[in-house]
Formats: sequence, C-alpha cells, structure tokens
Amino acid sequence: MTTIGGLVFLLAMVFGGYVIAGGKFGIILKSLPYEMMMIGGAAIGALVMGNSMHGVKHTLGGFGKIIKGERFHKHEYVDLLSLLYWLVRLAQTKGAMALEAHIEKPSESPAFQKFPKIMADKVALAMICDYLRMVGMNADDPHQIEDIMSKELKKVREEELHVAHVFQNTADALPALGIVAAVLGVIKTMAAIDSPPAVLGGMIGGALVGTFLGILLAYGVMGPMATRLNGVIEEDCKYYEVIRAVLVAHLHGNAPQVAVEAGRKTAPTHSMPSFAELEEALQNLTIG
Repeated sequence: MTTIGGLVFLLAMVFGGYVIAGGKFGIILKSLPYEMMMIGGAAIGALVMGNSMHGVKHTLGGFGKIIKGERFHKHEYVDLLSLLYWLVRLAQTKGAMALEAHIEKPSESPAFQKFPKIMADKVALAMICDYLRMVGMNADDPHQIEDIMSKELKKVREEELHVAHVFQNTADALPALGIVAAVLGVIKTMAAIDSPPAVLGGMIGGALVGTFLGILLAYGVMGPMATRLNGVIEEDCKYYEVIRAVLVAHLHGNAPQVAVEAGRKTAPTHSMPSFAELEEALQNLTIG
C-alpha cells in the first residue's frame, strides 16, 4: 500500500504544482493518449523482444509483489522455525529414516499440514524435503550440503531478481522513448510551419508532453517500482536462508534448539521473533 500511496502523492505534487503555477491541463490531456500509446507501446514492445514468454509472464507477476510487499513476517518465521525444529528433533531422536513418511508425501504429513503457508510455497517445501531426503541417503557432510544449498539459493535469488532488472531496464529506456515521441511531435509541427503562432505553440507543447511523460514514468514510476521490487525479493529470499541455516546447523551435530536459534538469527531484524517468542511457540507445538 505504501507504493500506491507514494504514487498518488507523487502525481498530486507534480500536477498540483503545475496547476498552482498557472499551467493548463488542456494540452496535456489532448496529447496524453497519443504520447502514452507511443511511449508505453514502445516500452512494452522492447520488453517483449528482450525476454522469453516465461520472462514476460514472470514480469507481470512482479506488479503483484510490488503492491503486496514482503510475503513473510514474524508469524511466518515462527511457523517455519517451529516446523524445522520438529523435523530435526525427530531426525535426531529417531534417525533420519523417521522423516521419510513426512518428506516423501508432505501433503499427507500432519507436520506439514499444520503449516499450510509453507506447503503452498514450492521453493521452501522443495528445499526442506529435498535436503532432508539427501541426509537420509547418507549425504550428511555439512560443508557439501551447505555449498549445494548456497548455490540453489543463489539461483533462486537471481531468477527472482530478473524481474527487477527488467523493470530497471524499462525505466532506463523510458526517457529516450519520450524523446522519440517528442521528435515525432516536432516533425508534425514542422509540417505545419505555416500555421498561426498559437497553433504552433500548442503543437510544440504537445510534443514536449512526450519528453515529460518519458522522464516522469522513468524516474517517478518505473525506477522506484524496480527498487521496491528488488527490496521485496531480497527480503523474501532471507526466508529460505533460514532453512539453510537450520539444516546446516543440524548436520554439524547441534541440538535442535541450537539449530533453530541459528536459523532465527538469520531472519530479518524486523521480522525476527525474539528468543522468548520462539521458545513459547516451540513449547506449545503439538503435531499429530
């Protein structure tokens, strides 16, 4: 919601200042549809040319992430740490094979069923099940597992950040596309050079609307949206870092409480549950 609020405030300040200074909306409103068609259409065309269809669909999903913001907050981190605590405790007390029924069919596991948001997150679910399965296959070298997990997390992060890069590339292109629209407006004006000064003035003003829109959309809309999306993705990826931290600490032979504490410390500061909050959640944890 802060993104929408910021956009409304930006538009109010820009156009409010224009009106207060004595500007008239007539020329802007008259030119806006055509200029937006040229600038927006060119930007969309460039985006489609520079990305695969999967990339285009992924980019459209980026708008939802910008509006909704971070997916994971303190409650989600408590749930994740609680599930991981239960799993590593089970592995430590009954052996890695005791996890098989849970990680092979998580949809039927009472442990995973208790945390539906984790089950709905394909990346988190796959990470937990895959790496615990590897442990059951005697791949219990913590350094090797940590290296593999780090590479996977890097891959996930880069794939998600591709959308933010697309937004930023579009923002970088918009001022130039605005100039293209303005030049076309100047060409149109030059073709009517014998018109009265009042008419020529309106035509030149309409051409300049293209430059104005290109710059406004670049630095006032797409640029901030790219920055916001980048922040949201970076924040969400820390959720998966918690999984890595807990499982690696478990493989190093630490007690479940210590492994979970290592994961808690990896959570973002503003979403990190306190030691007492997590301890209370673990004490109240009942599964099955």
